Amino acid sequence: MISSGKIELMAPAGNFESLQAALDNGADSVYFGVEQLNMRARSSINFTLKDLPEIAKRCKTKNVRAYLTLNTIIYDHDLSVVKTLLSKAKANNISAVIASDQAVISTARSLEIAVHISTQLNVTNIETVKFYSLFADTIVLSRELSLRQVKKITEQIEKEQVKGPNGNLVEIEIFGHGALCMAVSGKCYLSLHSHNSSANRGACKQNCRKKYTVIDQESGFEIEIDNEYMMSPKDLCTLDFLDQVIDSGIKILKLEGRGRAPEYVATVTKTYRNAIDAYYEGTLTKEKISAWMNDLSTVYNRGFWAGYYLGHKLGEWSENQGSNAIQKKVYIGKGLHYFPKSEVAEFKIEAYDLSKGDKILITGPNTGAQELVVDEMFVNDIQAEKASKGDSCTFKTPFRIRLSDKLYKMVAS
Repeated sequence: MISSGKIELMAPAGNFESLQAALDNGADSVYFGVEQLNMRARSSINFTLKDLPEIAKRCKTKNVRAYLTLNTIIYDHDLSVVKTLLSKAKANNISAVIASDQAVISTARSLEIAVHISTQLNVTNIETVKFYSLFADTIVLSRELSLRQVKKITEQIEKEQVKGPNGNLVEIEIFGHGALCMAVSGKCYLSLHSHNSSANRGACKQNCRKKYTVIDQESGFEIEIDNEYMMSPKDLCTLDFLDQVIDSGIKILKLEGRGRAPEYVATVTKTYRNAIDAYYEGTLTKEKISAWMNDLSTVYNRGFWAGYYLGHKLGEWSENQGSNAIQKKVYIGKGLHYFPKSEVAEFKIEAYDLSKGDKILITGPNTGAQELVVDEMFVNDIQAEKASKGDSCTFKTPFRIRLSDKLYKMVAS
């Protein structure tokens, strides 16, 4: 756990933009996939073996832990890839591997790499925790537990002094925010049956996010589920009962979102960072939570609910197929140059207009996801109110931009 005594905030990294966004916004640790053997093999870009040194370097610079997710089911033909991945992870001092298959767990242990037990193993009781403590220092509990059940497990770990291979008490990790699935901790076969594309191999086609009509086969009577996608849960959000989450005794709070955009990672990480810090400082208030909930609503979401943590009714379903975000990004242009002495960025406008007072988003592999308001801008060295398609415009940014960076305008959805 992090040295401050606070719970550890773990953020997702599906690509370098999101990795940098997590690092810039207060993550204590990040988790990421390499190549195809992870549960977001299809929905995120994913890193390659060649990226591992750069990932490790960026995390070390920020004193942030780096966790490799290698948590799909593994077949015989995958074993050589597993060994290669873990050997490279070891060589680059990756902090731990998140695993569910015994082949991955045993290989990691043989290489003396710390193991986190994935939620895919559905750990729901203290005896299972004690079993996996033989191999792992951290265990991600099943998503279907209540906080009362979570707290009972953490209390038993303390009472029975359940220790992992590192000699310390086993740490419990739970999910704190992001997408939920109709299946038990993500184990689902719908996509495999319909598209021969296994969710358990990171290739989910998200059948459950669509709208369906129920047909009585005997009478032919049809029922359309009104205003709800009955297999698509709303997103988990624990912000408004974060005090109870921390009081449950967990050590790591995990944010879901390796398949989501870098501005999502930036906003969610920053929000939970602020909330966790406020809790420990004794300044967490309903007013702050309300403002932060509004911030969360600006990025991709399917609506929010408390999951199973508070023991409410099972299942709160999405009301539409896409996002409920109250704002969206519109591509405007790309970075041309940065003038460090004057802190001025130059962009080529390739689509739509950019006006003074617009809220913008700049993303890039090294820039991450940065939002700001354009207070003043110049077109062809002349102060202007608006830049149009084809123009090159400049404005101040407190951060460096690069040629690969993309410029977006944020507008109401």
